[in-house]
This record gives sequence, structure tokens and C-alpha cells, in this order.
Amino acid sequence: MFSMERYAWKAIVHEGKLLEYKKRHDEIWEDMKSVLKEAGICNYTIWSVGNELFGYYECEKGAEYAAKVQGKSPVVAKWNEYMKDVMTMAMDSQTGAQAKLEQVFYLP
Repeated sequence: MFSMERYAWKAIVHEGKLLEYKKRHDEIWEDMKSVLKEAGICNYTIWSVGNELFGYYECEKGAEYAAKVQGKSPVVAKWNEYMKDVMTMAMDSQTGAQAKLEQVFYLP
């Protein structure tokens, strides 16, 4: 049975910037959505608690492929620059994508 690879990341939204963060995602660029789809990313969800953000998505083509596509995309680089004034996110120096969280529990 095929099990889709899952990917989770975390970030910090700057104080008082959560509404702006949400607004920017409500108005996410079409070319950004296209890159995420090209990367095989689906079921992408972001939650917040306080000023912490937790993102989760599934990778139809594998996490390595998703990270590679995002890491090489000028659209993603532009998006990350655009979001810098509302959030801080650690990036993986190897892939250029969001740093992947380590899974510590899973109940299928």
C-alpha cells in the first residue's frame, strides 16, 4: 500500500502580524500555487497558536522532490522574501525549503 510522505514545519509570526499573514495567504499568488502543485504538494494546512505557526502537507512525489522544486523556484524565493516582514522561518541549508520537523509519533 502506498503511503504518501508527510512534511511538517514550524515558524514564528511576528508580533501583531497574524492578520497580515492570513491575508497574504488568502491572496496567495497563482504562480505560487502552481509551484506547490508542481512540487506534488497537497493537503497543505497551516495552523497558529499564539505567534507560532505549524505547517503540514503531503508530498505526492516525495518530500525530497517537493523540497527540490521549492528550493530551485524563483517564485518561492520571491514569496519567502515577501513574507519576511511578517514571519521568521528556518530554512534547510541543504534543500532551500522549510526545515522539516522530525516525526515522533504516528497513528495510521
